[in-house]
Amino acid sequence: MSASPLVLPPVRLLPPGELAQLALAVPLLDRALRLARWAAPERVVDAMGELLDADLVAAAEALGLAGGEEDGEDGLGETAQAWGVAVDTGLVELEIEEEAEESTPPGEAAGRAVPGEAYERVTAGEPQDVLDVWLAAAEVALAEAAAPDIEQLRDVMDDGEMPLADEQEWDPEEEAEFLDTALANLYTLMALDDGTETDQGAVPLPVLAASLVVPDEMEQPSDEVLEDVTEAMMRLDDHFRLLAPSGLLEYRPVDEALIEEDEDQGPAGPGDELDPEEFSRYGLVRLTPLGVHGLRELLMDAGASAPLVGDLAGATGTELLDALAHYPDHAARAEAELWLVDRKPADAARELLAAARGDDEGAPARRLMCQQTLTLVGAEAEPALREVLDDRQLGGLARVWLTESGASDVPTPDADMIFWLTIDTLAAQLAADDDPELLSDLVRDLVARHDGFFDAAWRVEHPATADVLEAMGRLHPDRRAAKDARKAAFKARSRDGS
Repeated sequence: MSASPLVLPPVRLLPPGELAQLALAVPLLDRALRLARWAAPERVVDAMGELLDADLVAAAEALGLAGGEEDGEDGLGETAQAWGVAVDTGLVELEIEEEAEESTPPGEAAGRAVPGEAYERVTAGEPQDVLDVWLAAAEVALAEAAAPDIEQLRDVMDDGEMPLADEQEWDPEEEAEFLDTALANLYTLMALDDGTETDQGAVPLPVLAASLVVPDEMEQPSDEVLEDVTEAMMRLDDHFRLLAPSGLLEYRPVDEALIEEDEDQGPAGPGDELDPEEFSRYGLVRLTPLGVHGLRELLMDAGASAPLVGDLAGATGTELLDALAHYPDHAARAEAELWLVDRKPADAARELLAAARGDDEGAPARRLMCQQTLTLVGAEAEPALREVLDDRQLGGLARVWLTESGASDVPTPDADMIFWLTIDTLAAQLAADDDPELLSDLVRDLVARHDGFFDAAWRVEHPATADVLEAMGRLHPDRRAAKDARKAAFKARSRDGS
């Protein structure tokens, strides 16, 4: 695959044995395996490695694709495609002499095909061998989807009348890069989703298309950009129809009636309000569990970092907290739960608290992750939390944990500790680049609850005080409060001599 994000969100994978069973049921691999078995002990092929006409008919019959007069040609085409996959993946090996390859016309016998080493490995039943061969078959499908035979593409359309995206200007290299980026974005969108926003992980086609063409900083797409989204949707529709038999993804195509209803209006924009059923008419796509595995392998081969939930079970507390700061909430919780499994609550709490200390730039995020992870620890951790009550950096979060756990005799924090914890928490949320609207509401409520907030906040001895106050000035919706925040930031910088 081509360019991909450097660091991807973590995903969960099914066990290899379950993935292998799914792979064996994929039509693309199943047909190729059956042809490799059918080819034993050998079959005659032409100089291009293709079956001769009579054997192609016999192979179609073996696959149950011979059909009648109406679909016989389609069956032969699908059989030839399956044979190509068998050859490309090593399920079938070709033995053609160089002289025959150069001198024999296409369609005439030039050599033979025999079951290959890959077929022997798959039939041996080792899950990783099965997955390796399936992934090789999927890569063949990806290459064909990027540079399809136009007639083949028409064959997968319902009636052959739906327009193809820029049929006359199809650039295979450009399409390969476009498809690679789309699949990487689909992987990311599914990994970020906790299951509450989508239909079992399915991503609406307009959302995926928008991720490819709408600039991140653009709040409201222009008409020109919406036209680009529509074009990207049609290109993706072409590709995903071809990829569906590969086992990489499940795809509900664009409803053709939408195009017939109003060509001028075009598909809805990514921000348009539609009910879920209406939105699904514009296409829905999801990676299968097998597709998540396969795409992760391809992305890592391209140099991306693609972690798995559970990778950090043996990590240090510092490594865990640093990583969780970049994880979506649902994945961070799952990773933290796995990290805690083999650790005693008090020992785990002490390790996390020690990792949370520091004045470096990443320390506020570590403390926030520490606080969230400690919510998963039982009452046995209480002694470890009481040990840090007097710690300037940890005393505030320790009091929060003890109070929420129902502990008795929790010391009341002084004003300095409250403001320090407030600045620290805001620094962590700003570093995480949380939703600006939510942060704006948080800042507004925070200032409203504390009279003279900015007069006290600039005095807080925290490395991020000035930066936090400056950000509050940008985020606060009230102009006067925003001005007070900027003044406080200036005072904090002056005090620090910066």
